[in-house]
Amino acid sequence: MPFPLRLLSRRAFVTSALGVAGSIATRGHAWATQPPAFARWVANFRPRALKRGISEQTYDRVMGAVTPDTSVYAENSAQPEFTELMWQYINRRCSGWRVMTGKERAKEYAGLLSRIEKDYGVDRYILLGLWGMESSYGDVVINKKYMRPIIPALAALAWGEPRRRAYWEAELLNALTIVDRGWAQPSDMIGSWAGAMGHTQWMPEVWLNMGVDYDHDGRASPFGKPDDSLAGTAHYLVERGNYRRGEAWGCEVTMPAGRPKLADNRTMRSYAKWQDLGVHRADGAAFSRPSDQVKLWLPVAGGPAFLVGQNFRAVYSYNPSSSYALALCHLGDLIRGGQPFRQQFPGGERAPTFDEVKEIQRRLNEQGFKTDGIDGRTGSDTIKAILAYQKKTGIDPVDGYAGLKLLARLRQGS
Repeated sequence: MPFPLRLLSRRAFVTSALGVAGSIATRGHAWATQPPAFARWVANFRPRALKRGISEQTYDRVMGAVTPDTSVYAENSAQPEFTELMWQYINRRCSGWRVMTGKERAKEYAGLLSRIEKDYGVDRYILLGLWGMESSYGDVVINKKYMRPIIPALAALAWGEPRRRAYWEAELLNALTIVDRGWAQPSDMIGSWAGAMGHTQWMPEVWLNMGVDYDHDGRASPFGKPDDSLAGTAHYLVERGNYRRGEAWGCEVTMPAGRPKLADNRTMRSYAKWQDLGVHRADGAAFSRPSDQVKLWLPVAGGPAFLVGQNFRAVYSYNPSSSYALALCHLGDLIRGGQPFRQQFPGGERAPTFDEVKEIQRRLNEQGFKTDGIDGRTGSDTIKAILAYQKKTGIDPVDGYAGLKLLARLRQGS
């Protein structure tokens, strides 16, 4: 298949809000059930949608029936209950379950991943890492427990959330455009409280502008088979992240003693030049592409150091967090068969195994802290159970981390 692949791209006459509301109400829509202030906002927002090219029929049908999901305000305003150190963040995302399942998906979708690699040049293990990070390989698509209809959520944010209002309004218009084009029904569009959907958690804007109909069924979709999601995400990394075919994201390295200022996370040099300065791969292997340009990054003093290049930056563009990008790239390497980091983060510990996480869950349940299953995965219910256990038993810090120290404490308690 040649690149690019069937990319799917984008495509004032009301004088009174009362007049608009009245005219729509007479068409049998459910505006009467909406909060009055929201109904007025929907009426006032209508010209924006029509100017964007959304049909009157689509707007009236969808927005006339929407009740705002105001529970998103708490989600948007909530402060984290705990702070994750980088090593905890990485261990959580690079869990035994994610690595094991990622290897299974690598085999199951080998043909698809090979085609995407050929068409876009994006390493299959980067895509597997991203798929695992964003949706646990599609689990959140299947498990509706974590999802909600996104149009009521975006409508509530566009109406009543002053922070980033223009952003929420734009994403609501994008979602309505998707419906207007017939790519999805409102009931099909479920996702996070902020509107991210599907295998690789597309926002509506990404669906509209980066979506790829890779399975040739006439529409791009983040749901169902992972074909469109993975191909569209590869397209995103190339077009918006400037992903470079054939380059590695980077690697863990050892630094020469007494030269910490080399790791300024800014100066670009070739791998060969870094080697001349005493920087070597932590696993002792040779740099496979010595002329590629990279920078030296030391995320935490005393922890592992990395040479990172443009493809690390491409991953960062998908979610602008250095911890996210490093965890995703590391997860991909572990799925490939790589090893944990040679240098441990200060105060860190190795990630618990799949069986150790199951033991943590079992012991929590035995002591009355419910994890909603014993499956070897540290999901939100397990984290809540750990937080409750830590608070009750006086463990400091209260960090919700399912680690080896917690397991030792649980064993003592039994």
